[in-house]
Amino acid sequence: MKVNRKSGDAAVVLNQVVKQYTPGSAPAVDRISLQFDSGRLTTLLGPSGCGKTTTLRMIAGLEMATSGQILIGGEDVTRLPATKRDVSMVFQSYALFPHMRVFENIRYGLEVGQLSAAEINERVSSIMRITGLEALGDRYPHELSGGQQQRVAVARALVIEPQVLLFDEPLSNLDAKLRRKVRQEIRDLQQSLGLTVIYVTHDQEEALAISDTIVVLNNAVVAQVGSPRELYEQPRTQFVADFIGEANILPCELTAGVGGVTVTLGPMRFELPSVTGRQGAGHIAVQPGKIELRSADQPSDGHPNMPGTLSKVSYLGDHLECVVTTPLGEILVHTPATVTPLTGGTDIVLSIPPSAVVLLDD
Repeated sequence: MKVNRKSGDAAVVLNQVVKQYTPGSAPAVDRISLQFDSGRLTTLLGPSGCGKTTTLRMIAGLEMATSGQILIGGEDVTRLPATKRDVSMVFQSYALFPHMRVFENIRYGLEVGQLSAAEINERVSSIMRITGLEALGDRYPHELSGGQQQRVAVARALVIEPQVLLFDEPLSNLDAKLRRKVRQEIRDLQQSLGLTVIYVTHDQEEALAISDTIVVLNNAVVAQVGSPRELYEQPRTQFVADFIGEANILPCELTAGVGGVTVTLGPMRFELPSVTGRQGAGHIAVQPGKIELRSADQPSDGHPNMPGTLSKVSYLGDHLECVVTTPLGEILVHTPATVTPLTGGTDIVLSIPPSAVVLLDD
């Protein structure tokens, strides 16, 4: 296989790409410019209707861009059909041929090329070894589990040795436990072979678990691009903060100071020294796992705090999910399940370290 391409080179570039299905209608994709690096897994993440699948289909050549430019491997493919693009796609439904055995399904894409029968069989056998399908070659799709069908779809896409491998919500038909297993198989395969992958999902956990880079889309435009950690810990907008994880988004007042800004959050005040030039009404994001919770009679930890009442506690195995009623409304807190048992109606104190606060761009 042609694998282990140099990481960091741009495999796919989108320049001001627009997709408008009918003149005068709102665009499904609105002037998106992106770069997808070789040898990395980039996820297009967002809610239904945000433009992620349309973007993927334009890269594949299954939809034509209304305007803009699409480059694959440095070649302008904007007006080329799907058959002329060096990409392969794994569909949500897998699209396996029910009347063909696994081996025949995988070799199908090679039969229109210039390879000999011996070369085709060798390549199919090789990709079956890589994807763990060696023992399943004589089975029909209906004789396979959902995870096995997914692997056959991946093998069929890989066997033609595409420059870019595209996934369109590939795990949506699997149950939760199997999704975790198969997504790890896809990630392991991508990393071991150095594949360039563009992956579409609406599942935040899935995107965080497998991606090198995540592109968050909202209302046909790019909301933010970054690593999973960057997006989770440093969201720029309320939408990203709300969509990635379970961040509390809280209203605040900002007062500009020398070399920073003072944040007033209900009864709490603290300084954000790295932020300048902001004042007036704003919003901050705080992840529930970074808020500290203690009973009202425990000593202060020195961080800014506010009183609250514990309204609901849910046991989730390794942590407790607590809903706290405060002067700012309800705040979600995750705390270790090993803490002293908590019950609804308890008066508590919330403590927020300034390092946990992210000031959002309103």
